[in-house]
Amino acid sequence: MRPALALGLGIVLGILVVPAAIYLYFALGNPPVAVADDAFPFEKQIVRVPLHARIEAEMPKEPAIPATDENLVAGASIYREQCASCHGLKGRKSSFGAAMYPSTPQLWEKHRNGVVGVSDDPAGMTYWRVKNGIRLTGMPSYQKLLNETQMWQVSLLLSKADKPLPAAAEEAVSKPIGQ
Repeated sequence: MRPALALGLGIVLGILVVPAAIYLYFALGNPPVAVADDAFPFEKQIVRVPLHARIEAEMPKEPAIPATDENLVAGASIYREQCASCHGLKGRKSSFGAAMYPSTPQLWEKHRNGVVGVSDDPAGMTYWRVKNGIRLTGMPSYQKLLNETQMWQVSLLLSKADKPLPAAAEEAVSKPIGQ
């Protein structure tokens, strides 16, 4: 067989066989779709790059409201009502956040070099996440549930998670749910 013919045949087979194999892989239910399944190789890295690029490009650079005691207390109330069930409270992990895939960050605990929650992120980055959500993570978009001020209030609160909070805010993020 001539090399040019072999090359052409290889290309044609590659165009037909590779997509067919990929289709069968997905159609037969082999990809990791259950929370307990292992991730695709490099899945976190593949998703992280475009997500961070988009957030960096679109996040507001400055908060639209100041981080006053009033706004932090309001943010704590919103956090308790909308976020705590997945992200936990101070001293209390979420009962099901760790069972999600990817696991839900506990926003009042130290992680990554001793950082508390997302307190090392600009408030605009957290605001972007609250407003837009993050696909395939369980993080919903709150833009139809909260108004702009409320999204900023909870984002400002989380940016201060590593600092002392007003007493009413501290109580809201520390008191067990149902009390």
